[in-house]
Amino acid sequence: MADVAAISMAELLDAYRSGYFPMADSRDAAELYWYMPEMRGVIPLEHFHVPHSLQKFLRQCPYTITIDTAFERVIRACADSKTEKRQDTWINDTIIALYCQLAAEGSAHSVEVWENNILAGGLYGVSIGGAFFGESMFSLAANASKVALVHLVERLRKAGYVLLDTQYVNDHLLQFGVMEIPKKDYLECLSKALNTSPNPSTRFLTVSDIKS
Repeated sequence: MADVAAISMAELLDAYRSGYFPMADSRDAAELYWYMPEMRGVIPLEHFHVPHSLQKFLRQCPYTITIDTAFERVIRACADSKTEKRQDTWINDTIIALYCQLAAEGSAHSVEVWENNILAGGLYGVSIGGAFFGESMFSLAANASKVALVHLVERLRKAGYVLLDTQYVNDHLLQFGVMEIPKKDYLECLSKALNTSPNPSTRFLTVSDIKS
């Protein structure tokens, strides 16, 4: 269990650099726990697959995409999104507070999908070096979260990222080519990513960029 009051932004980022991430047991839980799965979900950026039906949708996409304009709204929507298969989420108020602070300091980012100026979907995650750690996504309109993911991957590719960490594998991500790799292999990929410097003209800003 994590002592939330004692977690600094530096310690949170160091945990990611070591392969750990925090989660709560439920939306209303008070505690956080650190996780490092034995099998880790990753989407190989060079083999990202866009399903044919989504390609067709993207050609006439009715949405507007933005980056980092509504981080708190996105993470709260992810926390409150429930489906028939998922009746609860792992994002509690502590997670929301921590990652909003991380976003304010420049290392957590959101992709927002808008339909007629209404937030229809999106995702958020953490960016360190050449690694992007995808945390969660939500959708309130057709394909909205999928559009956000496609936009994220395009941005990561252009910037020269080498790792897109999804933490776990689920049915939603399988269609995009997500795969599971052993913890040992993941840590090797992570080490390489952390020593990669994405293109500064297209990458997400990091804490060091903000402070310099």
